[in-house]
Amino acid sequence: MIEQLFTLKNRVNINVRYSIPGGETILFLHFSSGNSHMWDSLIPHFTNHYNLIVPDIRGHGKSDSPKEGYHIDDMAEDMYLLLKELGVKRCHIVGSSLGAEIALSFASSYPDMVKSIICEGALYNEFGPYGLINDSEEIITETIDKRRIDLMNFTRPAFNTKDDFVNAMKDDFKKQGIWNEHFLNFVKHNMSKTEDGYFTNCFPLLARQEYIQHYWDVKFEEYYKKVKCPILMLPSDDEWHNLTAREIMIKFSTLVEKSEIKHIEGSKHAYMWMQFPKLMSTVVHDYLKRKVLSID
Repeated sequence: MIEQLFTLKNRVNINVRYSIPGGETILFLHFSSGNSHMWDSLIPHFTNHYNLIVPDIRGHGKSDSPKEGYHIDDMAEDMYLLLKELGVKRCHIVGSSLGAEIALSFASSYPDMVKSIICEGALYNEFGPYGLINDSEEIITETIDKRRIDLMNFTRPAFNTKDDFVNAMKDDFKKQGIWNEHFLNFVKHNMSKTEDGYFTNCFPLLARQEYIQHYWDVKFEEYYKKVKCPILMLPSDDEWHNLTAREIMIKFSTLVEKSEIKHIEGSKHAYMWMQFPKLMSTVVHDYLKRKVLSID
């Protein structure tokens, strides 16, 4: 695959790995506070079948971290401009968490460019009628105010060496019971060096703060209503076994003409792609062949 830093027409530099020899294209979009190397264990399963576009979303990895522009609509516009640079007219999108949210925004704005979405995220809102918290306006406002204080007080852990950073992330994944060898390359690419020489997560605080505050206000139902392509929703264990989340997910699925829901048993939100790369590649292949390519 080619790796290149593209300066988009909005002057944001986006780092991307890609291969476009011709044929069907898949755009892979990673989760927040992550990087494009989360897909490394899946890529070999697709290189002989599809063109691949695997970017670092703005504020992540080797891409720019501007001071603003972290609404999902801003990041979806980056992807539109990137596809234009690459000469891609239509694609399938596989999105994890933030990546799924961006995919949904992209498909609602440019429905003719998206052939399908495999959506591991954007399965419920945070607040309101389609949210995990559906209470009075007063309670919701109080909850957001408290969360905003925590958000602004959050600091990224800093480590003296790269090994310290890697081992800390590795220990955290082990505590969650999900660590395996497929996480290692992702972890190694998920650090940045601070001005005073420490190593920390590559997702800047300003980017994190702006993205999360926008996320609280997003109403995903408005996006689903505009989507024209088939969607496969992939809930993790926590999302599937949360009855409120499952109910909202089902409601969202009814807003799309062609949709399916497939629970990935034993999975952790955002990390299922590294937990089960062979299984997840099979899920993607089967869906595209069965539901999408046959339609074309």
